[in-house]
Amino acid sequence: MPVDRIHWDDLPPGARAAVEQHTGTVLRVETVGAGANSGIAATVRTADATLFVKGVPLAHPQARTQQREAGINPYLPPSCPRLLWQVQAAGWDLLGYEHLVGRHADYAPGSPDLPLVARALAELQETPCPGIELKRSEDRWSGYAGPAGAGPFIGDTLLHTDLAPHNVLVNDRAHLVDWAWPTRGAAWIDPAVLILRLMEAGHTAEAADAWSRERFRSWATAPRTAVTAFGEANARTWDEVARNDPQDWKRRMARHAHAWLTYWRARVE
Repeated sequence: MPVDRIHWDDLPPGARAAVEQHTGTVLRVETVGAGANSGIAATVRTADATLFVKGVPLAHPQARTQQREAGINPYLPPSCPRLLWQVQAAGWDLLGYEHLVGRHADYAPGSPDLPLVARALAELQETPCPGIELKRSEDRWSGYAGPAGAGPFIGDTLLHTDLAPHNVLVNDRAHLVDWAWPTRGAAWIDPAVLILRLMEAGHTAEAADAWSRERFRSWATAPRTAVTAFGEANARTWDEVARNDPQDWKRRMARHAHAWLTYWRARVE
């Protein structure tokens, strides 16, 4: 469920005061427009520092998502921004992150961002999955799996699972941000998720598959039947997303999911 975006001055005074106990006096704030999971998302500037602050009302369902994001942060690879503090005050849960200067990744064919994105995802694939409570891939997609079930999705890799370009900031490297859905599962699932986003940016299914196969060993060695099963489950997932909220981009993602599945079935049969 999206959260209505507000500005810094719209926060309750108690919430702003709680933040300033960590930051010092806030001198300037710039609201960030991208994203739909935060009630406030802003670049906050003080006399000594610049940081990124995001937050949601404690009563909103997204508060649980933000708790997951805070919990996973200490275990993320170095390219991910560090969580500096978390406060709960005046009915709000607020996170303060180190500020990254960058832009959203460009996934278009031939983009110079693509090697940086591949490097960031490869770094994540090599990051140990922490022994904390995380969603499991076999549970997340079990309701969409076919007769074979979600067993093929089981694994012990830390997954991001939402590799939309607005969740990747690029400067001299790519940084994976917005960890709302950290998941424990098979390593090849993140490349499978990324492939649909590459298709969204203009890659064909075949080109996205080949690009991923060259860069991610987990994808190149993924069991074909498991990939087919996940493709089917992911297509059903996007169908449901588009039915429940038929925004154009969600309907396009559902079409990409089916186009990928058609390509993959033809490739392996």
